[in-house]
Amino acid sequence: MKKTLTAVARRHLSPSLRYDLRLWASKAGEVVARACFWRWEMSRFRLQPASPYEILYIGRKQQREMAKLLIGGKGHVAQAVDGNSQRDAGQVVVVSEMPTAGALSVPHYLSAVVPLGRALEDITARYDSELRRSIRKHRPLYAMRQATTDEEIAMADRELLRPYATARQGIHAAQFPTEEVFRIAKTVGRLDLITLGDEVIGCHLGCEVVRDGKRYWSTLRFGYCEAVFSDAKRLREVNSITTFMALEWALAQGFDYYDIGLCLARPDDGLLKWKRRRGGDIDSLGNHAYLFVRLPKKGTADFLWETPLFAVEGNKLTLHLGLPTGASAEQVASRYHEMVFGGLHKIYLYGREEAVQGLEQALQNRYANLQSSPEMQRVLCN
Repeated sequence: MKKTLTAVARRHLSPSLRYDLRLWASKAGEVVARACFWRWEMSRFRLQPASPYEILYIGRKQQREMAKLLIGGKGHVAQAVDGNSQRDAGQVVVVSEMPTAGALSVPHYLSAVVPLGRALEDITARYDSELRRSIRKHRPLYAMRQATTDEEIAMADRELLRPYATARQGIHAAQFPTEEVFRIAKTVGRLDLITLGDEVIGCHLGCEVVRDGKRYWSTLRFGYCEAVFSDAKRLREVNSITTFMALEWALAQGFDYYDIGLCLARPDDGLLKWKRRRGGDIDSLGNHAYLFVRLPKKGTADFLWETPLFAVEGNKLTLHLGLPTGASAEQVASRYHEMVFGGLHKIYLYGREEAVQGLEQALQNRYANLQSSPEMQRVLCN
């Protein structure tokens, strides 16, 4: 029945409308899942023992780790708070699955999307000089070809996609079911094998998405053999070349955008920085899962200095940054050097008037090189 309905939809509905319907269905499913209040919990934790901020999480137990990731970032180990401990109510950060007045709508993930429709040289002009040199040096050594047989697809799933995901995420790896890999490779997308000489060392699984009449070539998964992912230097090289070859292919096929793929929606996330350096503008492409964050009443600028946040207003992306009193110009430059993102609608700057004014001017200079600059709004606070 499901296959029949899918076939009918493909015959009679435009790709853009099918995308909208899938998005609406996903949003509805997320709302229904959040409505299961009997699965909710209330828990309290701090991201560091000495942190003045207590995080109050209200939501499904299985989403608690996502809350810790979004607020603390990767590498932080949250400390549970004793229910009898003393706390300052003004320094409580409420993170909930239920939207409330004044809370920021923080997405779980964002996509990094490269606008195409221009020469490859124009796209790579945003790369730093070291990356451009590396690509020029190594690109001739690699090739990409489509996996067309069941044997090749099964090999890529078994020996490249799954081991690499496990190596990166361990037991938390979100593996694609094998049947889904076959479905994508044979119908809505393609699976390409990455070769170095005669040796298959990796693969790229991607599909086409059509939104508002624009065609996106979207990376779903990279996969690599153990000899690549166990060597950090080699992995950096191969990962850059695989991304570049996928970009080349999307450009040659006339796509409007290349979606490098999902990453955690934290402005200081390392993967997002990696994709930004490859020309990716942030986009909420198809991502509908949110947590709702109510900022602390006291020390808001200090909190956002440690925990900068993306948020969504309507369908537009915003960035919330804090500037604590006493931060030197060198500290500010180091903290916010790479937080320059195409695709932003507005940046909110929290802090004292004189400090925020200087940061606003610095950011305006940094964003002047982008095609469109976000609006800056000061939020004055102690």
